[in-house]
Amino acid sequence: MNINPNVLYIIIGAMLVTAIPRIIPFVVLQRLALPKPVLQWLSYIPICIFTALVMENLLVRTETSVTLNGQVLMAVFPTLVTALWSKNLLATVVVGIVSMAVIRLLW
Repeated sequence: MNINPNVLYIIIGAMLVTAIPRIIPFVVLQRLALPKPVLQWLSYIPICIFTALVMENLLVRTETSVTLNGQVLMAVFPTLVTALWSKNLLATVVVGIVSMAVIRLLW
């Protein structure tokens, strides 16, 4: 299999443009001591992201109304239980992905 060098350069460039803005804040913030109010505010970000992702997929807009997506609703329950029980973001994400995969497989 031959890869066109221009395509390879574009892929590597896209990788760098995507990775650098995600890596630099972690490197910089590891060396800084943030004030307690800032840390408390940052602790809400995973909850906000999780809620936004779930609500975007849970609510389905039709021509006349907004309804609930049944598949997503069924996957939300084990994911929410895991989030409340474990308080672990990785475990919550894994349970959510596996739940959605099983529901789509069986649906």
